[in-house]
Amino acid sequence: MSNLTGRNVFVTGSTQGVGQAIVLAAANAGANVVIHGLHDDQSARETLDRCQQSGVDAQLITGDLAAGNAATLDIFESALQANPNLDTLVNNAGTYIDVPFLEMDFERFDKTMQLNVYAYFFLTQHFARHWVTRQISGRVLMIGSINGRLAEDIHTAYDTSKGAIEMMVKSVAVSLAKHNIRVNGLAPGLFYTPLTAPALDDPAFMQWMQQHTPNGEVPNPEVCGESAVFLLSDAAKHLCGHMLMVDGGMSIWQQPDL
Repeated sequence: MSNLTGRNVFVTGSTQGVGQAIVLAAANAGANVVIHGLHDDQSARETLDRCQQSGVDAQLITGDLAAGNAATLDIFESALQANPNLDTLVNNAGTYIDVPFLEMDFERFDKTMQLNVYAYFFLTQHFARHWVTRQISGRVLMIGSINGRLAEDIHTAYDTSKGAIEMMVKSVAVSLAKHNIRVNGLAPGLFYTPLTAPALDDPAFMQWMQQHTPNGEVPNPEVCGESAVFLLSDAAKHLCGHMLMVDGGMSIWQQPDL
């Protein structure tokens, strides 16, 4: 695994699923970490304990990134209070509350954009301003999705938000590269997480997914953790505005009739 010793990493939405895998992988790679969750619950405490077992400094903060930009600023300040040396941001917290397009209302669409897009943009801006002022070499990783490139029926709000992340990675990377802040993205396919477990525990659906993935796998999110560590490490120092697809090949395959 790539080395993150000496880095100080903040991962939003990191008490379960892909975010948890990323913060655990960062700690295992030697980074000090700040974990973020909506609540200080059992999953958050277990994540904190597992990070601390890696022998690094690990802190936990809570807050609702869907509550508007004032809340985003509060979380930024809380993260810096937990670790004043933060030099790496992973935007991961997200939501999925889709209904069919013709039934989507403003409130649900707005909440999706607030957490999946606005929070990414403004949290990155808060950190970038902080780093530029202090001449810190920063790193940003934005977690998108295969849905940023492949649309699904009834997932219009989620698809739209993840498509926005694709361009945000590129645009913000261009804006911040001159400040020695490296921005990249990671787009997972379908992984086995608490959110996806109800669907993937259905043998018929699992078989369908395996048949529609070139490598035939639906892995655990640890794969995303390993990929994230690579993108944040010096091994990826020449990647700028790159979106790494971690999807077993789903996004490149013109699926045969099965």
